[in-house]
Amino acid sequence: MILILDFGSQVTQLIARRVRELNLYCEIKPYNDFELSDDVDAIILSGSPFSVLDPEALHVDLDVLLNHGPVLGICYGAQYLAHMKGGQVRQSATREYGRANLARLVAPDDPLLEGVDTHANIWMSHGDTIFELPTTFQAIAGTSDAEIAIFRGHPDHYKFPVYGLQFHPEVTHSEQGLLFLENFLVRIAGLKPDWTPMRFVEDAVHNIREKVGEEQVILGLSGGVDSTVAAGLLHQAIGESLICIFVDNGLLRKNEFEEVLESYHEMGLHIIGVRAADEFYQALAGLTDPESKRKAIGKVFIDVFEREAKKFPEARWLAQGTIYPDVIESLSVHSPSVTIKSHHNVGGLPEKLHLKIIEPLRSLFKDEVRKVGQELNIPKAILGRHPFPGPGLGIRILGEITPERVWILQEADYIYLSHLRQAGWYDKIWQAGTILLPVRSVGVMGDERTYESAVALRAVNSLDGMTANWTPIPYDLLGKISSDIINKVKGINRVVYDISTKPPATIEWE
Repeated sequence: MILILDFGSQVTQLIARRVRELNLYCEIKPYNDFELSDDVDAIILSGSPFSVLDPEALHVDLDVLLNHGPVLGICYGAQYLAHMKGGQVRQSATREYGRANLARLVAPDDPLLEGVDTHANIWMSHGDTIFELPTTFQAIAGTSDAEIAIFRGHPDHYKFPVYGLQFHPEVTHSEQGLLFLENFLVRIAGLKPDWTPMRFVEDAVHNIREKVGEEQVILGLSGGVDSTVAAGLLHQAIGESLICIFVDNGLLRKNEFEEVLESYHEMGLHIIGVRAADEFYQALAGLTDPESKRKAIGKVFIDVFEREAKKFPEARWLAQGTIYPDVIESLSVHSPSVTIKSHHNVGGLPEKLHLKIIEPLRSLFKDEVRKVGQELNIPKAILGRHPFPGPGLGIRILGEITPERVWILQEADYIYLSHLRQAGWYDKIWQAGTILLPVRSVGVMGDERTYESAVALRAVNSLDGMTANWTPIPYDLLGKISSDIINKVKGINRVVYDISTKPPATIEWE
């Protein structure tokens, strides 16, 4: 296991993602809240918005880390190594932000540089610069503006290998960044890249059986990737002891409840489908504020789920599809916390039902969840689905939610996604959906004047949803979609296309 100590960098998650790409297991922990257990085989110190020269610089017991195993410092981590061991770190007159090239290879035969191009592109992002290394370190390479871009510790002084990179190998702009990480972790630290989806499934199934035994587990399924893969893992581990509940809140896409339920039956899951649309519509009547709608949807879901779960008094566990980004985002460098974000713990249901929590996917990133799903032979129709918000169409209907407005949006959204699939565009897009706007506009259909609703089409590409670019769907395809929606969905006479990026706009409108 590789321990990544987070000093507050915005790209610490990327370090973990790159390490996982090498089939190596790692975990991120706040710099001030971690344990150095025997299974920690290497340590990475992340970047930070702080300067090592700040009075409030973030500190860790460096000697303990250096005496435990191989250490790699990245940006702040590298400067921290140099500064704490007696080197000189100063604010540079020439700050390095953006692309740079390795220009000085002082030790070209170092194993960290194996396979790296002589003038490799790297990504710099630092205001401080290491001007002088401690006597226990030596430079390996520099750039045209920074004499020391890579350094290592003398073997005579350090029990384990120690390296520092004053650039960010984890970002894609460092074109051979993954190679630097591989060289350090595999060639230098000697770690074996054997953490694969198959290995994860084997370990997870074993751990679930050890933890749960013969007890029953209840899981709320949404039809999404995370909860479905969690169900697949649990089903493989405990079979019929897993009870799945799938609630139709009346805010799913057209035919989604029936189609997803059928897929779950094909997977052999013990699944209970609950139609509860009327309860949700009653709770939403008259509400227009987005947060009020979310809370109403959440409350009714808890009521329905609790009612169904109580039909299984022998159940002792509540399973959740929590994934690793949810866990990381709940941790703070300044005030460590292991509390998962509220929308991932099902609104206090564990306490209400007196159930213990099991989260079989909490160590995985989204792309890893899909790979595990493939290993489990989860139907492609579910694994390839675009992300869909928990409140469903409830946050894609701006203004009041009524059965009629839900029908209008379902029909328009169905036409939109059908065209994307037929044209081969669905799989090229990370997330697509239709938004029903709370405005009406004048139109002409035949010889009649109309005054009907407008919808906005949204399609974005993203790696993890943190940032997103709008997708340039061909104009002729957009034209067909618009014409089909207006002609076939009574109540819509205008279609617009959202070309906003995130940031500043969010992916969803509410």
